[in-house]
Amino acid sequence: MLDLDGFRHGKPITFPAGAWTMGRIWRGLTLGLKSLLLHKLRSGLTVLGIVFGVAAVISMLAIAEGSSRDAQERIRALGATNIIIRSVKPSDEAQATGGRPARILNYGIKYDDYERILATVPTIRKALPIREIRKGIRRLQYTLDGLVVGTTQDYAEFNHLEMERGRFLTAADNEKYQNYAVLASTTASTLFPYEDPVGQTVRLGSDYYTVIGVTKERASTAGVGGSLAAKDYNKDVYIPLNTCKVRFGERIINNRSGSMEAEETQLSQITLQVASIDLVQPTVPLIVAAYDKYHPKKDVEKTVPYDLLLEAQRTARQFSIILGTIAAISLLVGGIGIMNIMLATVTERTREIGIRRALGAKRKDITQQFLIETVVLSGVGGVLGVIIGIAIPQIIVYFIPDQKAFVTGSSVLLSFGISVAIGILFGLYPARRAAMMDPIEALRHE
Repeated sequence: MLDLDGFRHGKPITFPAGAWTMGRIWRGLTLGLKSLLLHKLRSGLTVLGIVFGVAAVISMLAIAEGSSRDAQERIRALGATNIIIRSVKPSDEAQATGGRPARILNYGIKYDDYERILATVPTIRKALPIREIRKGIRRLQYTLDGLVVGTTQDYAEFNHLEMERGRFLTAADNEKYQNYAVLASTTASTLFPYEDPVGQTVRLGSDYYTVIGVTKERASTAGVGGSLAAKDYNKDVYIPLNTCKVRFGERIINNRSGSMEAEETQLSQITLQVASIDLVQPTVPLIVAAYDKYHPKKDVEKTVPYDLLLEAQRTARQFSIILGTIAAISLLVGGIGIMNIMLATVTERTREIGIRRALGAKRKDITQQFLIETVVLSGVGGVLGVIIGIAIPQIIVYFIPDQKAFVTGSSVLLSFGISVAIGILFGLYPARRAAMMDPIEALRHE
């Protein structure tokens, strides 16, 4: 509030300290903008350094974040509380007996392993045995080279499958060895292009199976490192595990190029689920102990999605730091550009500085004036950089749909904050140099 009573008695008007400070800042901001607009091209080129720096930081961090989230989602789809045991084909040397390759390639998880794991590992909440066989799936003149999956009623829950029509397998189907089949979306549309598959029959090998359901289309999962191969759920046929065991047996014979190859496998995979993430690490060594000594050929391997998730998160942090550092270098270059133009400005405005000092301006006023100008430059560059930085990832995703990008609020605030900080840091020296000028020498400058 103004001191009007004092003014009536001949005293000077006093202003609140806050209003006085804001007024000085506003006046300095106005003068700074006018000064910068006198050299539009030079100021614009200087701002571009900050614009590109901020845009690069946001864009690179967005791409890193998008790739990280995509990888982590694929891993989470496997289940953070799951432990996956898979049969792997051993090398010829591991299968050789008496120096010669075995005629029948026998490898992988046995039903005995499955029963032993369930009996000796108390922390397991659910277990899903799976047998996969590559087969031609037929119906009249339609044929599809798909994957026959022998499994139990828990498969849909473990793999996040939803039904489009009909139902999935049940425990009763497995216990009664029913010749029932559930078709994946692509399998159903290929074999039944014009009619409802439910209630119809399909042929797997030499046997016919009644279709009881069709699953909705599900996005394929990409391979996770070297641990799991990519999986396409849309070309599968699901049948009861006991039916698969009886109809197809354990030995698969393939005739290729006039030669016969025989493989004998009981289970392709077991997915084991524990109650919580805290139980994953203690459970893994118990599971390994239950099967490892029975497989000296190393034809069984484990995959722990939770470990993969932690590793993906660590890798994402490192990747973000690397990309952020690279992008921050361009911001540093922009800061050097600001210092360069402000030093040139100080030289050009030496006489102005001298006049202002002669009229009573203090050193802190001169310092404030030039700092305001540098902050204006870096602030404008930061705002434009944020806009461009948010737009670039969207453009990349539009032209490259497989690439994921996600702009986070923290990256935007960080980039803009750094741009303003760089303006202050690199503008401080030119501002102090202007403030330390001798007024008399400044007035003599031509």
